[in-house]
Amino acid sequence: MTRGVVCCVGWVIIGLAGAALGAAQLAGCGRSEADRTIVVGSKNFTEQVILGELLAQQIEARTDLRVVRKLNLGGTFICHQALVAGEIGAYVEYTGTALTAILQSPPSSDPEAVYRTVQDAYRARFGLEWLPPLGFNNTFAVIIRGEEASRLGVKTISQLTQHASRWRAGFGYEFLERADGFSGLSRVYGLRFVKAPRVMDLALTYQALADRRVDVIAGDSTNGLIASLGLTVLTDDKRYFPSYQAAPVASGSMLTRFPELRKALSALGGTVTDAEMRRLNYLVDGERRAVKDV
Repeated sequence: MTRGVVCCVGWVIIGLAGAALGAAQLAGCGRSEADRTIVVGSKNFTEQVILGELLAQQIEARTDLRVVRKLNLGGTFICHQALVAGEIGAYVEYTGTALTAILQSPPSSDPEAVYRTVQDAYRARFGLEWLPPLGFNNTFAVIIRGEEASRLGVKTISQLTQHASRWRAGFGYEFLERADGFSGLSRVYGLRFVKAPRVMDLALTYQALADRRVDVIAGDSTNGLIASLGLTVLTDDKRYFPSYQAAPVASGSMLTRFPELRKALSALGGTVTDAEMRRLNYLVDGERRAVKDV
């Protein structure tokens, strides 16, 4: 009886040891999988969700890393803090936003200088790396109807000044109030409209322009409605507006651990033009297509 008990106890111990070993192996597999996981984030508007999905699909296509998506997180500060805290490993930021909102520096219209400034400061202060810009610049844009642009040969903001005295402008409140908005624009270009610009909800200005309720607006240069409504973005020939190049920002330590991650994200550099970003935004907002398909 005693030997039977001892044998039973022995088998129980062996069984428990085997179970513990199996659990340890499973835990080890879980840790290994977690250790090779990249969390991609984004801010909470259409373009950002598209760009977050772009990063995620690029990583999945070019590496064997596992990707977790945390899209629609919130605004600039939420995404920045999540990246600094290691809650996400990468997201797309805009150079001008990083310069003014995170680094608290004055805006600049020199894209190369802005990129170098944020790249150096993020590396030194936060241990984060700016990878090559995607190719488009989502800054403010002065926009008119395409038919007027063609008929009058207006391609630049300087050329707009020849007609502005007969035209009506409609601007969002933010553009009228901020330092890099209308007051500076009118001073640099000498813009004078037939009457004071109308204050409008930014989201409504595009349709108002198409419907001829106003003749000039200032919007986001990559908004999807620009192409769909037949509008034209005028060239900022005096480079008044700050540079807002979009680029992936990632954890420096993660890029060191996974060189393939740096290679995959860097390969996106220069691949997305302003026109292409407008098209992608329209496919989601205008045609209601799924972000992952777009």
